[in-house]
Amino acid sequence: MDNRPIGVFDSGLGGLTAVRQLRRVLPGEDIIYFGDTGRVPYGSHGRDIIVQYARQDIRFLLRQNVKYILAACGTVSSTYPAAEAATLPVPYTGVVEAAAKAAAAATRNGRVGVIGTAATIRSGSYEALLHTLVPGVQTMARPCPLLVPLVENGYVNDGNPVTTLVIAEYLTPLRDAGVDTLILGCTHYPLLKKMIGDFMGKAVALIDPGKVTANATGAALAARGLANPRKTGGTARFYVSDTAESFAAAEALFLGDYAGGSVERIPIEEY
Repeated sequence: MDNRPIGVFDSGLGGLTAVRQLRRVLPGEDIIYFGDTGRVPYGSHGRDIIVQYARQDIRFLLRQNVKYILAACGTVSSTYPAAEAATLPVPYTGVVEAAAKAAAAATRNGRVGVIGTAATIRSGSYEALLHTLVPGVQTMARPCPLLVPLVENGYVNDGNPVTTLVIAEYLTPLRDAGVDTLILGCTHYPLLKKMIGDFMGKAVALIDPGKVTANATGAALAARGLANPRKTGGTARFYVSDTAESFAAAEALFLGDYAGGSVERIPIEEY
């Protein structure tokens, strides 16, 4: 058993949806979250910059004595080299593998859609895994660059005309292709799940990467003997690279009932 915290990071605040799921699934675990709000979004950058940012984020979390690192960022999960992750002193996981496995189990007609940032879609990571898991699967991937800033700016109310229009623009080809499963390949997207679900239809299974990765993290901690023996009482500390005030404004939106905890700005460029 291990009472050190779990480290979670994202390019901004979307990864808080993964923290919300971790708090639900693992209520006894302490969590340290870093959101790189000063450099969001990662998805518009090239591979070398994304890897550089991920290394800095990971170094910060390791300085906090975490026992496990979760990259709650589809862009990083699709880009950070697996060989490098394997050399880290603590276990590391991203959201891609768990989400791809969940989609493979959910699809009935073998047609799976993926939406994410431009970098996530460009990497082809979800498609590669799905083709390994489901031979003959048909995949269709679409970058949705406007969804992250819409979420970050609070355009998440059900039926919001701007967000509804953007969702239709991005997802019409996926709906017309007859996908029966859609991976929400960015941790911001679960906040739009209702609107995305309404557009795609009830027959389409929506895969929430934060939710399935939280479940996978719990299983991994137990298997490695790293689980905190407490059943309740876990805490959360939050760090950002922009002003703490920006976090406070969005905390309730992303964390819901699990909002609360200290927030501190750090100079991530120094790591």
